[in-house]
Amino acid sequence: MATTTKVIAIGNSAGIILPKETLARLNVQKGDTLYVQETPAGFQITPYDEEFSAKMEVAERVIRRYRDAFKKLAE
Repeated sequence: MATTTKVIAIGNSAGIILPKETLARLNVQKGDTLYVQETPAGFQITPYDEEFSAKMEVAERVIRRYRDAFKKLAE
């Protein structure tokens, strides 16, 4: 499904307006952060940050592995 939008001036910058249906499909609201990635097919806009997600997976593994030590430190 292709949707068109125009680039508009926002102060000294530029932006696009996403239709309400697009925001609903992305499950985002005004003020949320979106990530733009260049892909071989063009650009991809997503609310999901792959790099942050990968770092969180590593952090969760560390937290699970050292759960007891973290509990002691929290006391």
